[in-house]
Amino acid sequence: MGRSFTSVRQEVRALTERWERAARTLPGRDREVALRVARMAGAHASECFYAFDDPLEAALFSVLLELAGECGEGAGRVDP
Repeated sequence: MGRSFTSVRQEVRALTERWERAARTLPGRDREVALRVARMAGAHASECFYAFDDPLEAALFSVLLELAGECGEGAGRVDP
């Protein structure tokens, strides 16, 4: 019998579902913002699958990438 394990992609999906459930408990504007963050967390799950072993790290990287994109930060614009 083989071993079964979940991929980072599956874990990010589970994490975003938990974040969405938590968001739905918040009032008004906080709910909208929290749901948006949860969607951002899963936006790059497929790409992050190759780069990260930790689903939380992958989700946070995805959120940061989305926020940077909204702020007009493009690739090559961040100083090393």
